[in-house]
Amino acid sequence: MRILLSLLLLLVAALPATAQTAAQAKVEKQFQSWLATTVRADAAARGVSARTLDSALSGLTLDWSLPDLAPPGFPKKREEPQRQAEFSGPARYFSEAKVAALANGGQSLLAKWSKTLAKIEKTYGVPASIVVAVWGRESGFGTAKLPYPAIRALATEAFMGARKANFYPEFLAALQILEGDHIPLADMRSSWAGALGQPQFLPSKYLTLAVDFDGDGKRDIWNSVPDSLASIANYLRQNGWQPGVGWGVEVVVPANVSCSLEGPEQGKPLAVWEKMGIRPVGGGKLAGRTPERIGHLLMPAGRHGPAFIVSSNFYVLKSYNESDLYALFIGHLADRLRGAGPLSAAWGDVGGFQRSDVRAMQERLVKRGADVGKVDGLVGFKTRISIGAWEEANGRQATCFPDAGLLQAIR
Repeated sequence: MRILLSLLLLLVAALPATAQTAAQAKVEKQFQSWLATTVRADAAARGVSARTLDSALSGLTLDWSLPDLAPPGFPKKREEPQRQAEFSGPARYFSEAKVAALANGGQSLLAKWSKTLAKIEKTYGVPASIVVAVWGRESGFGTAKLPYPAIRALATEAFMGARKANFYPEFLAALQILEGDHIPLADMRSSWAGALGQPQFLPSKYLTLAVDFDGDGKRDIWNSVPDSLASIANYLRQNGWQPGVGWGVEVVVPANVSCSLEGPEQGKPLAVWEKMGIRPVGGGKLAGRTPERIGHLLMPAGRHGPAFIVSSNFYVLKSYNESDLYALFIGHLADRLRGAGPLSAAWGDVGGFQRSDVRAMQERLVKRGADVGKVDGLVGFKTRISIGAWEEANGRQATCFPDAGLLQAIR
């Protein structure tokens, strides 16, 4: 089947330019019909005026250069690419050069925007270092170029993307943003996936969480630093950020403590973790003045990397991007902005697998009764826990992270 699919893809690629143009022209015609009927009706139901729709949709064409497309009548791709950096190996994601550069740049911006950040922290309860860390990771503190016209990118993915059901509500939300007159159409730029402005909000998140903090009457997350920073803080607070609680701390986990105890569903009071022998890197007490506070073990590379005890605020950071590595990067960068050094433990040479190989392993674990979370080819915490449980059940020392041998051994 895979060979047949490859042949079909090669056949399409080998078609004469005229044939490809004709096939695309047919899809473009279907796209225009969809805009004129489905989109106009659904957008009007959300309060988008005919004037705004005429401006946004006039002359709009599909962007065939975008990734993850599944045009009607074209062969479907089987394997999802791992484009997001969060899905690569953790060592690469936590490149010291990358972290240090962001920390150095962020420290000067913490000072430059200190008064604004102090007001934001007082209003939303989110530390300035966390807000600036998100700002830095998402858009290089507002310096990253946004290469795509948001309406065209979202319309393309909503019409013929591999995940068009997810993109269509975002496309309609983007039209609502234009109706609100917060940003001109020409300035409404995004990533290929429609993430907007300096905080990289999806349009639906913009509508509910972006704020006007500079008082000019517009929620301008493209050009206004105060609006961008306050919107990040509001996003985190509305998703449950607890003021006065740190995100987490790097720890040393004794060999007799199983890595399969990690995750948000296995939290324990800090005093309990401490009794198990877990200590902060560099010494000191884990529990301190809050022994009853719940902490969670986090080992994003299993035994092949650093370990952490994290708070519920760590999982609030994950609401911004559903990746342990992302949330950990934000927490660590925030610490670096306040003068902390690099992580103590090194990352092992793990990751970089084909998603199809990991997915096949997950499917085999599910057949054995394991809960791996989504069978999606990504090594999330439930998959790591399931791997550790399998290793222990088979007389192995738990590592809680796959390598080439484990991908084949788990049956």
